[in-house]
Amino acid sequence: VQLQASGGGLVQAGGSLRLSCAASGRTFSTISLGWFRQAPGKEREFVARISQSGSRKYYADSVKARFTISRDNNKNMQYLQMNSLKPEDTAVYYCAADLCYSGCDVYKENEYEYWGQGTLVTVSS
Repeated sequence: VQLQASGGGLVQAGGSLRLSCAASGRTFSTISLGWFRQAPGKEREFVARISQSGSRKYYADSVKARFTISRDNNKNMQYLQMNSLKPEDTAVYYCAADLCYSGCDVYKENEYEYWGQGTLVTVSS
């Protein structure tokens, strides 16, 4: 599975951005998708995940109610809508994928087999 993230940029606190991730190389509806982020000097952390059908979504507590993950299985795309952005959301955001269907350790980085390159999100105060 090849993943290509895009949509990062500079935004003021309180603003919004939408990240996109294009996937190829495997039937899109068979893969679960997620987003992680890595802030300067910190470890990479889980942000959100969406199941193959889109029926199950998971969020880190720090982004719950502000970020929304979605996918379009007809376009082989996943999205992360980020609202009410805060300076602490500044990070490189990575899209990730895996083939797990049930019993998945969704919050753990090593659950995900495939990774895209990151896209930088900078939130100014």
